[in-house]
Amino acid sequence: MKTKILILAAMSYTMVGFSQKSEIKALDKALKSGNMAEAKSAIQSAEALLGSADEKMKAQFYFLKGETYGQLAKKGDASAFDTAINAYREAISIEKESGKVSYTGEARQKLTALTGDLVNAAVKDNEDEKFIEGAEKLYKAYNLSRKDTVYLYYAASGAVNGKDYEKALKYYNELKKIGYDGSEIKYTAVNIETGETEEMSEQQRDLMVKSKTYKDPKEEKSPSKSSEIVKNIALIYTQLGQDDKALEAYKDARADDPNDVNLILNEANLYFKLGDKDKFKSLMAEATALQPDNADLFYNIGVVNMEQGNIEEARKAYYRALEINPGYVNAQLNLSTTYVNEGNGLIDSMNSLTNSRADIAKYDVLKEQKDDLFRRGASVLEDALKLNPGNQGILEQLKNIYGALGDNDNFMRLKKLIGE
Repeated sequence: MKTKILILAAMSYTMVGFSQKSEIKALDKALKSGNMAEAKSAIQSAEALLGSADEKMKAQFYFLKGETYGQLAKKGDASAFDTAINAYREAISIEKESGKVSYTGEARQKLTALTGDLVNAAVKDNEDEKFIEGAEKLYKAYNLSRKDTVYLYYAASGAVNGKDYEKALKYYNELKKIGYDGSEIKYTAVNIETGETEEMSEQQRDLMVKSKTYKDPKEEKSPSKSSEIVKNIALIYTQLGQDDKALEAYKDARADDPNDVNLILNEANLYFKLGDKDKFKSLMAEATALQPDNADLFYNIGVVNMEQGNIEEARKAYYRALEINPGYVNAQLNLSTTYVNEGNGLIDSMNSLTNSRADIAKYDVLKEQKDDLFRRGASVLEDALKLNPGNQGILEQLKNIYGALGDNDNFMRLKKLIGE
């Protein structure tokens, strides 16, 4: 009786093994014929029987599963990438434990190919402005090929473009942790026939110079991206409202690049937000001392002060920007706006007055102050128009000011200049 039971058990084991082989054969056949629906169905059937399979059969199954989902990913199913990656890794892990290698080499090659597929899919996502999806694919590509740290850098940039600042912060902090530099050496030489400078590999460049078809070989190292990374970390913490972490990040960023004026401006803005106006002013002074003839710098200082309500400081900065670059349109427009905004600020006070004799007198005084500010704003733009005739932004703003002043002659003159 015992013998019969043993025979039946052995028969059962053989039947299960045969069924496993049959399902894996069906999977292999579906894959070769390109029938993905059948392949997925065969995976489900084989997976249910996998528990009692030997190591060789398990490795084969996971390799074929990786093949199936790898093909699906390549055809546009982004969700298939993870399944394919995990399956190939499982096949490699099984063979590492068993010591019997049949699929490991090919599985590793397939993982390398998947890295390329992820990058290509990410490029397409970015072209379609699907920045978050592209960033996630690049991060997966980086995790598949850790030596290609540039994928992590582009993943961080993509997350910023997609405004997923938490994800961007994670990627930038990882770049900082691994000490990503991002600088490259570019090899160039001048094509003697065309006179053009061309970039190529070091070996190719040396061969071309030896052949005497190229001359003036040069090597140029691109700037390190480490400063950009620590700066972006600081900016993202500010964006997320994590001010304490932002201040710490600014310290790191300033230590890495103490002369980055835009970084100084952003740090100054944060200190102003936190109510430390003395620190704000000292940082502004530091920025202008570094670049006293930078019109863009003074323009940015004007913008920061304007946003914070420091009208006089904003005007001072805009006037300085215009001393350096008299035709700076944005500085002209913003300088005019400071006068218009101040004039608009008087309107609420005017509207709150009653019809009493005293209030009517106050109204007339406030109206004259308001109109005077509008006229000063118009004067700035009339001067600007001499340097930038036909500039639509200047013309529109000037027309609106004259309309608010009730100056119909100048209003109609501007309408004509605009072509209305």
